[in-house]
Amino acid sequence: MRPYVLPDSLDLLTGPTTGLVQLPRHMDWSGHASYDLDAPGRLVDLYRIVIIEAASSKDLHTYLNAAALRRLWSYLWLAPPVRRAWQERFPELAAIDALASTA
Repeated sequence: MRPYVLPDSLDLLTGPTTGLVQLPRHMDWSGHASYDLDAPGRLVDLYRIVIIEAASSKDLHTYLNAAALRRLWSYLWLAPPVRRAWQERFPELAAIDALASTA
């Protein structure tokens, strides 16, 4: 299984939630690495890419925001091993999924 990068704390995630974000090539080589976070759905797209492709915790700290991650968590499509790794480290994310599945 591929190793995924996780932050030590969600509170370290202080990235932007609005505006234009350009991801570096090591995280998004699609040719469409520019994300307008004010456009519907683009924040979710950015979070999914960053969570999957981050090479270091610095990537996570730079591009993810803790409050936004909590708000979007149940909407992010992530492979089961990725979701499980994050939820094992941060039980509050598992609780968010549990609440979403009962709603």
